[in-house]
Amino acid sequence: MGIDFSDPAFVADPYPGLAGLRESTPLSFHAPSGRWLAASHAAADAVLRDRRLGRFWRDEEPADMFEPFNLLHRNQMMENEPPVHTRLRSLVAKAFARGHVDRLRAAVAAEASRLLTVAGDEFDLLAELAEPLAVTVIAELLGVPAADRHRLRPWSAAMVRMYEMDRTPEVEAEALAACREFAGYLGELAASRAAKPRDDLISHLVTVRENSDRLSGDELVASAILLLNAGHEASVNGLGNGVVALLRHPDEVLRLRADRALLPAAVEEMLRFDSPSQLFVRTAAADVEVAGVTVPAGAEVAALLGAANRDPAVFAEPDRFDAGRVPNPHLSFGAGLHFCLGAPLARIELRAALAALLEHAPRLELAADPVRSPGFVLRGYASVRLCGR
Repeated sequence: MGIDFSDPAFVADPYPGLAGLRESTPLSFHAPSGRWLAASHAAADAVLRDRRLGRFWRDEEPADMFEPFNLLHRNQMMENEPPVHTRLRSLVAKAFARGHVDRLRAAVAAEASRLLTVAGDEFDLLAELAEPLAVTVIAELLGVPAADRHRLRPWSAAMVRMYEMDRTPEVEAEALAACREFAGYLGELAASRAAKPRDDLISHLVTVRENSDRLSGDELVASAILLLNAGHEASVNGLGNGVVALLRHPDEVLRLRADRALLPAAVEEMLRFDSPSQLFVRTAAADVEVAGVTVPAGAEVAALLGAANRDPAVFAEPDRFDAGRVPNPHLSFGAGLHFCLGAPLARIELRAALAALLEHAPRLELAADPVRSPGFVLRGYASVRLCGR
């Protein structure tokens, strides 16, 4: 079954097309992209967990032009396999382990409530809650001063558009400018924290050591940008997609209001039902058999998370939003070696935002048709207007 990932109709609602692909074959070759596509849950999970299918960074060409982008990615844990991945992840995880995520729990809940109080009865979920909350959370985690936080969202948004399949020269130029500015800013912040450390992640990334090893300057900047981009986009799009899905299932809203103990399960369902990331790509280091098909060495295979998350072999009534769905083995944070390091923080943020929304408005509904963003890989909305009277 042929899929056009740039077709606006497909981007608006990819799930019927993904279901057709999954039903026809769990693994197929997609000639337009030159990639193999894993559409079933079993196939996508196998792709993400098989160590012979990895992330092997290759510089974007021409390399000189794309050096600001390449520099950040070749030094990221997400773009490397062991032993480089092991080293980078262990150093970043050691800094995370100092309690930075847990210390933010109360502050995230308070900030979500404050933002909604300011927003009033009718507001844009993304512009007035999701985006400022995500920026505040990640900035607090990293230690970015309040006066500089307005710069983070534009940098992140410009950079992640590089991951779409139909990017333009204008998109590339904006992304490269953002890479240069973002890296320069974080390099200066890291130098400042090295001189005067504080209780924040940047300070600990500067100073953390393991067996006399530490992050280089480029590795530190790349790691911080990865945490910000991945965490920010997942939180904003996860909340936007999830709240729209929930409100389109009004019985589930009533169920959640009646039983707040369902809130963690509801957040997992938000992530499953309309995943903020629709695919992760791996490259075969050798011939690898997936779902009975041999993926040749050097070939790319994309795990289609949205298709996997609606596989009826794993999820009962997969096209229905079920706020109490347990178990819920969705793949929205990935799986295996590259499972999202920031997943606990994203869950804290999403739970706090959803709880605050339910407290803010005795009745919450869409005030207008949500407006989709144009990309497929990073799936989200440009605007979600809500009414809460």
